[in-house]
Amino acid sequence: MNYCSDCGGPIVLEVPGGDSFQRHVCSACGIIHYKNPLVVVGCVPEWQGKLLLCKRAIEPRMGYWTAPAGFLELDETLEEGAARETAEEACARVEIGSMLAAVSVRHTNQVHIMYRARLLDGKFAAGAESLEVRLFSPEEIPWQDIAFRSVTFSLQTLLADPQGGVHTTSF
Repeated sequence: MNYCSDCGGPIVLEVPGGDSFQRHVCSACGIIHYKNPLVVVGCVPEWQGKLLLCKRAIEPRMGYWTAPAGFLELDETLEEGAARETAEEACARVEIGSMLAAVSVRHTNQVHIMYRARLLDGKFAAGAESLEVRLFSPEEIPWQDIAFRSVTFSLQTLLADPQGGVHTTSF
Protein backbone atom coordinates (compact mmCIF):
# COMPACT_ATOMS: atom_id res chain seq x y z
CA MET A 1 0.00 0.00 0.00
CA ASN A 2 1.54 3.31 -1.12
CA TYR A 3 -1.33 5.80 -0.95
CA CYS A 4 -4.30 6.35 1.33
CA SER A 5 -7.62 5.15 -0.08
CA ASP A 6 -9.39 7.95 1.85
CA CYS A 7 -7.35 11.04 0.92
CA GLY A 8 -4.60 9.90 -1.48
CA GLY A 9 -1.80 10.88 0.88
CA PRO A 10 1.41 8.84 1.14
CA ILE A 11 1.42 5.81 3.43
CA VAL A 12 4.15 5.11 5.97
CA LEU A 13 4.75 2.02 8.07
CA GLU A 14 4.82 2.83 11.77
CA VAL A 15 3.62 1.64 15.15
CA PRO A 16 0.69 3.90 16.07
CA GLY A 17 0.36 5.09 19.64
CA GLY A 18 -1.23 2.42 21.84
CA ASP A 19 -0.50 -0.32 19.30
CA SER A 20 2.22 -2.96 19.19
CA PHE A 21 2.35 -3.76 15.46
CA GLN A 22 3.56 -1.81 12.45
CA ARG A 23 0.60 -0.49 10.49
CA HIS A 24 0.00 1.35 7.22
CA VAL A 25 -0.68 4.93 8.34
CA CYS A 26 -1.54 7.86 6.10
CA SER A 27 1.01 10.63 6.68
CA ALA A 28 -1.57 13.23 5.54
CA CYS A 29 -4.83 12.35 7.33
CA GLY A 30 -3.53 9.90 9.96
CA ILE A 31 -5.98 7.09 9.17
CA ILE A 32 -4.69 3.62 10.01
CA HIS A 33 -5.21 1.02 7.27
CA TYR A 34 -5.35 -2.36 9.00
CA LYS A 35 -4.41 -5.50 7.11
CA ASN A 36 -5.96 -8.53 8.77
CA PRO A 37 -6.22 -12.22 7.88
CA LEU A 38 -8.80 -13.38 5.36
CA VAL A 39 -11.36 -15.98 6.41
CA VAL A 40 -11.84 -19.12 4.31
CA VAL A 41 -14.94 -21.21 5.08
CA GLY A 42 -15.93 -24.65 3.91
CA CYS A 43 -17.30 -28.01 4.86
CA VAL A 44 -16.79 -31.72 4.46
CA PRO A 45 -20.13 -33.00 3.12
CA GLU A 46 -21.03 -36.60 3.96
CA TRP A 47 -23.43 -38.88 2.09
CA GLN A 48 -24.02 -42.50 3.10
CA GLY A 49 -20.61 -42.86 4.75
CA LYS A 50 -18.70 -41.16 1.94
CA LEU A 51 -17.14 -37.70 1.80
CA LEU A 52 -17.59 -35.22 -1.05
CA LEU A 53 -14.40 -33.74 -2.51
CA CYS A 54 -13.77 -31.41 -5.46
CA LYS A 55 -10.84 -31.51 -7.89
CA ARG A 56 -9.69 -27.91 -8.31
CA ALA A 57 -10.02 -26.27 -11.74
CA ILE A 58 -8.22 -23.11 -10.58
CA GLU A 59 -4.90 -22.17 -9.03
CA PRO A 60 -3.53 -22.53 -6.50
CA ARG A 61 -3.17 -26.31 -6.57
CA MET A 62 -5.20 -26.89 -9.74
CA GLY A 63 -5.84 -30.61 -10.30
CA TYR A 64 -5.69 -31.47 -6.60
CA TRP A 65 -8.58 -32.54 -4.41
CA THR A 66 -10.13 -30.32 -1.74
CA ALA A 67 -13.24 -29.90 0.35
CA PRO A 68 -15.57 -27.21 -1.00
CA ALA A 69 -14.37 -23.94 0.54
CA GLY A 70 -13.59 -20.33 -0.27
CA PHE A 71 -13.43 -16.79 1.02
CA LEU A 72 -16.17 -15.55 3.32
CA GLU A 73 -18.17 -12.69 1.82
CA LEU A 74 -19.22 -9.52 3.63
CA ASP A 75 -22.58 -9.78 5.42
CA GLU A 76 -22.44 -13.59 5.40
CA THR A 77 -22.27 -15.98 8.35
CA LEU A 78 -19.61 -18.68 8.46
CA GLU A 79 -22.28 -21.33 7.91
CA GLU A 80 -23.87 -19.45 4.99
CA GLY A 81 -20.45 -19.09 3.39
CA ALA A 82 -19.69 -22.80 3.73
CA ALA A 83 -23.05 -23.73 2.18
CA ARG A 84 -22.62 -21.17 -0.64
CA GLU A 85 -19.13 -22.41 -1.50
CA THR A 86 -20.47 -25.99 -1.65
CA ALA A 87 -23.25 -24.89 -4.01
CA GLU A 88 -20.75 -23.01 -6.21
CA GLU A 89 -18.02 -25.65 -6.36
CA ALA A 90 -20.03 -28.87 -6.15
CA CYS A 91 -23.55 -27.81 -7.22
CA ALA A 92 -24.69 -29.46 -4.01
CA ARG A 93 -27.08 -28.54 -1.22
CA VAL A 94 -25.88 -29.23 2.31
CA GLU A 95 -27.03 -28.97 5.87
CA ILE A 96 -24.17 -27.43 7.81
CA GLY A 97 -23.44 -29.19 11.08
CA SER A 98 -21.01 -28.44 13.86
CA MET A 99 -17.68 -26.71 13.41
CA LEU A 100 -14.94 -29.21 12.63
CA ALA A 101 -11.66 -27.32 12.45
CA ALA A 102 -10.11 -23.88 12.74
CA VAL A 103 -6.69 -23.60 11.10
CA SER A 104 -4.36 -20.60 11.15
CA VAL A 105 -2.50 -20.57 7.83
CA ARG A 106 0.16 -18.01 8.67
CA HIS A 107 2.08 -17.97 5.36
CA THR A 108 -1.07 -16.88 3.49
CA ASN A 109 -2.51 -14.68 6.28
CA GLN A 110 -5.70 -16.75 6.30
CA VAL A 111 -7.87 -18.54 8.83
CA HIS A 112 -9.65 -21.66 7.51
CA ILE A 113 -12.90 -22.64 9.24
CA MET A 114 -14.33 -26.04 8.29
CA TYR A 115 -17.68 -27.59 9.22
CA ARG A 116 -19.17 -31.04 9.29
CA ALA A 117 -22.02 -31.20 6.75
CA ARG A 118 -24.64 -33.55 5.34
CA LEU A 119 -25.38 -33.68 1.62
CA LEU A 120 -29.15 -33.19 1.44
CA ASP A 121 -30.14 -35.22 -1.61
CA GLY A 122 -27.05 -37.00 -2.90
CA LYS A 123 -26.92 -34.75 -5.98
CA PHE A 124 -23.72 -32.97 -7.01
CA ALA A 125 -21.79 -31.88 -10.10
CA ALA A 126 -18.66 -29.95 -10.96
CA GLY A 127 -19.11 -26.21 -10.60
CA ALA A 128 -17.05 -23.59 -12.44
CA GLU A 129 -14.10 -23.96 -10.04
CA SER A 130 -14.05 -27.78 -10.10
CA LEU A 131 -12.81 -30.25 -12.71
CA GLU A 132 -14.54 -33.15 -11.00
CA VAL A 133 -16.59 -33.81 -7.87
CA ARG A 134 -16.72 -37.23 -6.28
CA LEU A 135 -17.75 -39.14 -3.17
CA PHE A 136 -14.91 -41.02 -1.46
CA SER A 137 -15.10 -43.71 1.19
CA PRO A 138 -12.49 -43.11 3.91
CA GLU A 139 -10.15 -45.73 2.43
CA GLU A 140 -10.43 -44.17 -1.07
CA ILE A 141 -9.38 -40.62 -0.11
CA PRO A 142 -6.44 -39.61 -2.33
CA TRP A 143 -4.26 -38.36 0.54
CA GLN A 144 -1.23 -37.65 -1.71
CA ASP A 145 -3.40 -35.45 -3.93
CA ILE A 146 -5.11 -33.26 -1.31
CA ALA A 147 -4.57 -29.60 -2.21
CA PHE A 148 -4.08 -28.02 1.21
CA ARG A 149 -2.76 -29.06 4.62
CA SER A 150 -5.82 -27.51 6.27
CA VAL A 151 -8.07 -29.85 4.26
CA THR A 152 -5.92 -32.87 5.16
CA PHE A 153 -6.16 -31.84 8.82
CA SER A 154 -9.95 -31.43 8.53
CA LEU A 155 -10.45 -34.81 6.83
CA GLN A 156 -8.22 -36.61 9.34
CA THR A 157 -10.02 -34.87 12.21
CA LEU A 158 -13.45 -35.84 10.87
CA LEU A 159 -12.46 -39.47 10.41
CA ALA A 160 -10.91 -39.67 13.89
CA ASP A 161 -13.69 -37.74 15.64
CA PRO A 162 -16.88 -37.73 13.51
CA GLN A 163 -19.18 -36.21 16.17
CA GLY A 164 -16.55 -34.35 18.18
CA GLY A 165 -15.78 -30.75 18.86
CA VAL A 166 -13.62 -28.18 17.13
CA HIS A 167 -9.98 -29.05 16.53
CA THR A 168 -7.40 -26.35 15.93
CA THR A 169 -3.90 -26.14 14.49
CA SER A 170 -1.65 -23.77 12.60
CA PHE A 171 0.71 -24.11 9.67
